[in-house]
Amino acid sequence: MTSVDEKIEQLQKLIDDTDNIVFFGGAGVSTESGIPDFRSRDGLYNQHYKYPPEEILSHTFFMRKPDEFYRFYRDKILVEGVLPNKAHKKLAELEEKGKLKAVVTQNIDGLHQAAGSRTVYELHGSVLRNHCMKCRKFFDVDYMRAHEGVPKCDECGETIKPDVVLYEEGLDDYTVQNAVRAITEADMLIIGGTSLVVYPAAGLVNYFRGRNLILINKGETGMDSRADLVINAPIGEVFDRIKV
Repeated sequence: MTSVDEKIEQLQKLIDDTDNIVFFGGAGVSTESGIPDFRSRDGLYNQHYKYPPEEILSHTFFMRKPDEFYRFYRDKILVEGVLPNKAHKKLAELEEKGKLKAVVTQNIDGLHQAAGSRTVYELHGSVLRNHCMKCRKFFDVDYMRAHEGVPKCDECGETIKPDVVLYEEGLDDYTVQNAVRAITEADMLIIGGTSLVVYPAAGLVNYFRGRNLILINKGETGMDSRADLVINAPIGEVFDRIKV
């Protein structure tokens, strides 16, 4: 049985020989920065609130009970003091060297950009962007943190909504089109930190037509059998050992 060390050596060789890599990542990329995921034993879906997280993070709930939505949102989504980890930083280095062409992420924390990545397609939006629902004025994340209760626009008084894709909402067409194009054109697709169960986002990996499909995740996924290389280990630990 091939060891993790041997698999990381294989990954290093594949990266060395490839100049058109795309990375597709999920919550596991950010858990090592201290951001909770959703589906692990200690994740948000296994914690107890007055309402289930799936209901709170829905468009209907946001419209009907914005006060409850923002109580949960500030408590569990707007995590302060988080910094990019080794995976974020190595991906930014790979892009700087011209090897990585894009990051496609399901995360909404902005840590890829904080690490220096420039071409990032955020499938589920970002907590860093917020807009008034009426006049569309932009508000940053600091404004959202500073206001208790339901944040209101300082221009027209309407509720501010984070640019985060809630349940019942569709993905942004422009973002999806760019993500699909990047994945389709890639020679190597590295999937990391995701169980590949959140659709339609997870379905985008089916557009990959390149040579090497790599999966890095602590647990098994439904796509393991299709991958050319599977590494079951923390993604930050794996990327920390990759030389650029």
